Amino acid sequence: MGLSVGIVGLPNVGKSTTFNALTKAQNAQAENYPFCTIEPNKAIVPVPDARLAELAKIVNPEKIQYSTIDFVDIAGLVKGASKGEGLGNKFLSNIREVEVMLHMVRCFEDENIVHVEGGINPLRDIEIIEGELIFADIEQLEKKIAKLQRDAKTKKDARAKLEIAEELKDHLDNLQPVSTFSKIEDETFLEFDQELRFLSNKEIIYGANTDEDGLLEDNEYVKTLKEHASKSGFEVITLCAKIEEELVGLEDDEAKEFLTELGIQESGLEKIIKTAFSKLGLISYFTAGVMEVRAWTITKGWTAPKSASVIHNDFEKGFIRAEVIAYDDFIKFSGEAGSKDAGKMRLEGKEYIVADGDVMHFRFNV
Repeated sequence: MGLSVGIVGLPNVGKSTTFNALTKAQNAQAENYPFCTIEPNKAIVPVPDARLAELAKIVNPEKIQYSTIDFVDIAGLVKGASKGEGLGNKFLSNIREVEVMLHMVRCFEDENIVHVEGGINPLRDIEIIEGELIFADIEQLEKKIAKLQRDAKTKKDARAKLEIAEELKDHLDNLQPVSTFSKIEDETFLEFDQELRFLSNKEIIYGANTDEDGLLEDNEYVKTLKEHASKSGFEVITLCAKIEEELVGLEDDEAKEFLTELGIQESGLEKIIKTAFSKLGLISYFTAGVMEVRAWTITKGWTAPKSASVIHNDFEKGFIRAEVIAYDDFIKFSGEAGSKDAGKMRLEGKEYIVADGDVMHFRFNV
């Protein structure tokens, strides 16, 4: 389940409503906007990218294919999940497999929607969930420490690893997340993280679920959440999950008009999807032909041959060169021919690092 985003949160905070909107629960799909649900709790959703439409105006393709991102609706969490309360074990096993967490936090009052903790308090809710992540990490680390203690009797390298593991245990015992550990760049720590997949070391995006009024001006709950997030360097995206679910039932033009009437430029879901894509370290390059205009998802920093492999493995094996046009040039000079005439097409070799938005054509031989 690599490169996926897990949606977490206490009951009745808008987690399921947000997931329903992401999965287009009302079965309203925009034309050429691919979407599928491959499990009841997992969805592959398109990454909004206006550049594809601009490319299509020039190329006039038969179809458009967007980059996609996986969202996973993690089983509900309650206090004591790390000890198996509720669906805690399922929650923790699922979240261990995702790369980024979208932590939904309730930031609105509604007497008709009961809060599991009895009242609205974003910081308390965050403390509950993130505390459970820390407790789960402690349990995992304790098992590792026990093994290292046995190994340290006969293996010198185990003693050094044990020292760092015990330092990390002290850090966690003070209810500090793994992400703030001082030796997070240490090779031994990285080895631990790869093996144990620490929950409190994952990137977090906070989803501040508010009411309609809160979309135009941050209420006190959202302000509190943003102040907390800024200390950790995490992003906060404000949305109204109820409105987002309504939006997916509208045509594109209707949705834009609805958002304009609300005084909003972009839907909360679009912000979440784009932010999550970026947090995963992903970018897109494009291919543009009469059959399709398509965004291909790669990891930032990939070379041209590695990037070509997402189209087909043979493209990497037999890579010769890549013909590259920057997106802005492709638009400015009205396509491939115009870009060539303007000297804006480059021939790049095996060492070229693909940039976000590159329009590419690969030459290969197998």
